[in-house]
Amino acid sequence: MLSDIEISQKNEMKPITEIAASVNLQATDLELYGDYKAKVKYSKLKEILSSDKKGKLILVTAITPTPAGEGKSTVSVGLGDALHHIGKNVVIALREPSLGPCFGVKGGATGGGYSQVVPMEDINLHFTGDIHAISIANNFLASVIDNHIQQGNVLGIDPRQISWKRCVDLNDRALRNIVIGLGATTDGTPRQDGFNITVASEIMAILCLSKSIKELKERIGNIVIGQTYDKRNVLAKELKVEGAIAAILKDALKPNLVQTLEKTPAFIHGGPFANIAHGCNSLMATLSALSLGDYVVTEAGFGADLGAEKFMDIKCRMGNIKPSAIVIVATVRALKMHGGVPKNELGAENVEALTKGFENLKTHIENVKKFGVTPVVAINHFVNDTDAEVSTLKKLTEELGVKAVISKGWAEGGKGVTELAEEVVKVCEQPNDFHQLYPLEMPLEEKIETIAKNIYRAKSVDIQPAAAKKLKAFAEAGYGNLPVCIAKTQNSISHEKTWVGAPKDYVLPIREVRLSAGAGFVVALAGDIMIMPGLPKVPAAEAIDVDDDGVISGLF
Repeated sequence: MLSDIEISQKNEMKPITEIAASVNLQATDLELYGDYKAKVKYSKLKEILSSDKKGKLILVTAITPTPAGEGKSTVSVGLGDALHHIGKNVVIALREPSLGPCFGVKGGATGGGYSQVVPMEDINLHFTGDIHAISIANNFLASVIDNHIQQGNVLGIDPRQISWKRCVDLNDRALRNIVIGLGATTDGTPRQDGFNITVASEIMAILCLSKSIKELKERIGNIVIGQTYDKRNVLAKELKVEGAIAAILKDALKPNLVQTLEKTPAFIHGGPFANIAHGCNSLMATLSALSLGDYVVTEAGFGADLGAEKFMDIKCRMGNIKPSAIVIVATVRALKMHGGVPKNELGAENVEALTKGFENLKTHIENVKKFGVTPVVAINHFVNDTDAEVSTLKKLTEELGVKAVISKGWAEGGKGVTELAEEVVKVCEQPNDFHQLYPLEMPLEEKIETIAKNIYRAKSVDIQPAAAKKLKAFAEAGYGNLPVCIAKTQNSISHEKTWVGAPKDYVLPIREVRLSAGAGFVVALAGDIMIMPGLPKVPAAEAIDVDDDGVISGLF
């Protein structure tokens, strides 16, 4: 069997101008990045975003991730190709991969097998430079803050209260806590600092939630970078560089157009993590896709407890959009792992473990229904899945009033996902009662508690004193009506990564809260979640290589 990258490299891509033409984009509407990648020009974006045409939005989410793999991106791409197969005008809208997980454990994020977006290597490595632009914009603001203090500190910024951190798009635990400004007096004011991974930067969230350069500048200007000695919040616009930062991001704000192996158009744009950020591709890409296609397949990061909740409570609210259908991806293998089976024994039939692990899927189904939408379950098929296991999974799912459909996109491409596509089209034609989980008027503490109890199944929340004090200060400063973005492990519905299955009736600890005023939400950190990941003992990077002809191997 060919590897993902080998399948990608054997594929013959069409010029991106031909892909664009399939959704009525002309060559003059594009800024080309070689033959197979392009950005859409602002002149065309303004026309697209002002259109009254709106397609059906299909969200793909998943059960809680396991080392066995779930294949959410593979199903997303396969579903898009399958909709194309059955004659629908479809556009896919996904996130850009981060180099951190690409070189770490998770690998890339372009799908797999015969359901991939291409060029796979480019998308996973640098792509059009968007994430690097975000890093530079973030770090430029950091340098301006330190320069302001060095040059006299007219604003009276307290170096001990600077909340803005630097970032880099890599997993580098050694940068979590650092000291800067050492050396001579001309080298700056010594203070404690640290790095986040770029995909957790507020600049990433801002770019993904902005619908114009004007809004981008406004959001950048509203970033709270720290406090003065008299405890007043300092906004980025007081440093008078929001225009310069927006200029750095001018091209990064434009959506990137690529294609699938089967030539379905795909926007790949924006990449906030769902475990530490809001986990959705850009609004610019999603809104553009909705104006160009009759059906749009998008996804939210990690499990439905993380990405899907944030998609609906943050992205849908800010973008005034709603899903017409939601697909939850599950695998027999992963559910057996949630049922207690070790990874090296997943190939053996085990209906009992599957039934036990089904509690995880059941929780996600129930959670999605709380937003007023009945999901469809996609059973991402593996060759070792037995008839007894698949029939049991279908039966358990259907007992909850939810249809479960086999998806074989990895092995067969779009033709292996047509049954799922047909079911999703049926669901899209039916009205739903979509709504957010909480109103914005609800106090911040109650919003956190609502998510914890309804989605994470905690019995209560323990907001530590320092975090509670900050939440009170946020509300007093006028930020109480913002939605909340909870940062926690992706490996469990709870905050504790070792609790698989469907944990419940525990206490969710909130150890820290952060204000992302420019992005427009409050971040609550649960448990020991880190916003700068570290590399594993054996990084995926060890398998990646490039030959003398520039051909890359080892990416997945």
